[in-house]
Amino acid sequence: MTATNKPIALVVGAGDHLGAAIAQRFAREGYHIVATRRRGDLTALVQAVQALGASTTAIHSDARDEQQVIDLVEQVETTLGPIAVTVFNVGGNVRHGIVDTTAQVYRKVWEMCAFAGFLVGREVAKRMLARQAGTILFTGASASLRGGNGFAAFAGGKHALRALAQSMARELGPQGIHVAHVVVDGLIENANTARLMPELYASKGPDGIIRPDDLAEVYWQLHRQPPSAWTFELDVRPGVEPW
Repeated sequence: MTATNKPIALVVGAGDHLGAAIAQRFAREGYHIVATRRRGDLTALVQAVQALGASTTAIHSDARDEQQVIDLVEQVETTLGPIAVTVFNVGGNVRHGIVDTTAQVYRKVWEMCAFAGFLVGREVAKRMLARQAGTILFTGASASLRGGNGFAAFAGGKHALRALAQSMARELGPQGIHVAHVVVDGLIENANTARLMPELYASKGPDGIIRPDDLAEVYWQLHRQPPSAWTFELDVRPGVEPW
């Protein structure tokens, strides 16, 4: 990695759908993208960002591992430059009835949704506090606000992530750091969701599924808000979706 004079957007959980769309949205604005995910191929995202005329650094890193998160932020800050915005977009959506939810599953989902968010938020905040500037955005879900049938583990993790984001916003906002939480209250267009909830996914129709590029615009607009009118939380849902 070599230093860049572009602002840096760190996307943790840069998957094939929303994470990739967020990365490309910031890339279109001239940001250098640091895209991370625990597993999976990042080649397509790198090519998509480069096709936009932007630069990117792809890193496989486990956001649940404290040392890996510390090393990630250290590497970016010391070799590329200061992180202007971080998007924590790690998922963890699994469905199990409560009696079939093992301790291992519950712990893993909590680590992905909440503990990883804490580690990333803490390490990035350390750097941003020194500059009194920066944006940290967390991806939430319907489960951030209400538990659903079969989603005890996911709701527990997402509730915890929302509480983390609230605490960080209240602490860091007066120090120049914008912390926001996006409640994705609907299904995002991707193959994994279609596989996990096929009947529900099919019932929504084309206008009832959130398009990743449209949702990515929300993250960009949150980052661009002036300090006199910061939003902490936005609910995003298709227009046809009932409240």
